[in-house]
Amino acid sequence: MTIASMFPLFVALVILAVIPGPGVFTVVARSMASGFSHGLITICGIVCGDYIFIILSLYGLSTLASAMGGFFTFIKYGGALYLIWLGVKLILEKPNSVEVKPVLELSFLSNFIAGLITTLSNPKAILFYISFFPAFVNIQSVAIIQIGELLLLASVAVGSVMTVYAYTASKVSKIFKNSKATKALNVSAGSIMVGSGLLLATTV
Repeated sequence: MTIASMFPLFVALVILAVIPGPGVFTVVARSMASGFSHGLITICGIVCGDYIFIILSLYGLSTLASAMGGFFTFIKYGGALYLIWLGVKLILEKPNSVEVKPVLELSFLSNFIAGLITTLSNPKAILFYISFFPAFVNIQSVAIIQIGELLLLASVAVGSVMTVYAYTASKVSKIFKNSKATKALNVSAGSIMVGSGLLLATTV
């Protein structure tokens, strides 16, 4: 693939990442609650979800979606419930100290899974890779090297945008200096997570 042919896809992926949605809200919530490093792990999960969709798109995602329509619906609502559960758990978290510390109630693995599920259950992501992705890539003649280029492109486009969101959200959390403020931060981040799950569940 040439730079000229990859650029439109890069722009499309950046726009998809910039638009606030379940992915952005999940990254913001985890970064506010547990810090930049946890936000980055969540981003890794999101990008891995994009990897899965790219591979499936190249090998017949539309056919798979038609054959497993009910299963994709199950993934959507299951993912929404998972995000809501994470948000409620965060809201109920009790600050243990007046000193602000990252909320580490979720492991790196939990944050990674949250990011992965957010992408895999996002109807907009599914629609993009089923309907629009083939318009940018000739899926009938993609070589192994080109697959690597596509994965790298997704990493840079989606990862860079989400990293900005994560960094900004993590900086916001550092203004909180006492237990009441920390509780407010947890409630805010948890509410964002719950809202992300509800948005996911209600998005067509």
